[in-house]
Amino acid sequence: MQVFCDFDGTISTGDATDLVLSAFADPEWRAIEQRWKDGEIGSAECMRLQVGLLRATRVQLDGLLDDIAIDPGFPDFLRFCIRNAVPVVIVSDGVDYFIKRILARHGVHSLPVIANTLTHPQPGAGGPYVLSSRHAKPGCASGAGVCKCRAIGAEGPRGFVGDGRSDFCVSDKPEVVFAKGALANHCAARGIPFLGFETFAELPRQLEAILAGFAARRRAPLRSISA
Repeated sequence: MQVFCDFDGTISTGDATDLVLSAFADPEWRAIEQRWKDGEIGSAECMRLQVGLLRATRVQLDGLLDDIAIDPGFPDFLRFCIRNAVPVVIVSDGVDYFIKRILARHGVHSLPVIANTLTHPQPGAGGPYVLSSRHAKPGCASGAGVCKCRAIGAEGPRGFVGDGRSDFCVSDKPEVVFAKGALANHCAARGIPFLGFETFAELPRQLEAILAGFAARRRAPLRSISA
């Protein structure tokens, strides 16, 4: 089994991108956010425009990112997955640099991260931060910068852990969905099976039961068919 995790609001306790924009972007970022909420633009265009409004040095940006907390149960969840040979991949419509910096600050290194790519201005050269979306899918109805449906693939047992609006489109694809917040409400309203959770401390026990079920099915003998 492979587990894919959203980041902002799922692993992190707050939305890293919103926190960075609130601290360092021109206030116009909120109007752009409203255009996305109103369905005028997709999330990829929304974030590209917002990130272009950032006015912060690398030191200022890192200082803020280093203060963002993660779910305290996430490192133990990772250790459980490592012991049980369950690969974990972060799939986020957020910003790769923010995610990697925050995880490293909490001692989590080398996790695969699928997210939008941030390019920093050259020191002393001025110019804006630039966000690119190499994991977008042409024709995606939501205009997402990261197509989570494509990212998780279609082969092998998959679990997904998420909490928000950017996870809606992928919620009916994996074999197992762990959901909280808006994602849990979305799944409940549409009859999509899910396992609710509040913190990562709850997930090892739930995932252990799922893995045991997979193992039992693999061991089950084939039924003989009589002529």
